[in-house]
Amino acid sequence: TDITLSNNSIAENTAINSVVGTLSTTDVDAGDSFTYSLVSGTGGTDNASFTIAGSKLNLAIVPDFENKTSYTIRVKSTDGAGLSFEQIFTIVITNVNEAPLFTSGSTGSVPENAAISTGIYTSIATDVDANATVAYSIKPSVGDAGLVSINASTGAVTLLASANFEVKSSYTFTVVATDNGNPGLTA
Repeated sequence: TDITLSNNSIAENTAINSVVGTLSTTDVDAGDSFTYSLVSGTGGTDNASFTIAGSKLNLAIVPDFENKTSYTIRVKSTDGAGLSFEQIFTIVITNVNEAPLFTSGSTGSVPENAAISTGIYTSIATDVDANATVAYSIKPSVGDAGLVSINASTGAVTLLASANFEVKSSYTFTVVATDNGNPGLTA
């Protein structure tokens, strides 16, 4: 007379074949056994995104909250006598903070004798999470970190001293992008 699912939500980016929850059936016949299957019909539009192994509902995809926040499936429970009941379930995908990704290259250039505060490189990082912002910083004590400065909002890197090729022909530094998620993640 009923099918229940022990859990109806799972975090985005969860691996394929991970268990979403366990299916169980209500039946007036005590001690009956049940087989479960995904069936077409109203509410079965996302069946292909899941599999059933025994009584376990598993992922057949890696869910992405930014692309789809919930899935609707239709499950059929069949008892030992061949009688069945069908139930529609909504599986909710929960959002997980994802780290920003750099989309900018890893090199920049500046002409010799460029003045202090001349821009030499612009870091660009994106974050797929809704309403995410990225703050930029230079990793301290790495390479020439003390010779450059970065705008935390724009990622623009500038010189702290005039560029002199004969004194220093290249600068090495590490840019860190940190999102505003909880916890803040870095790239």
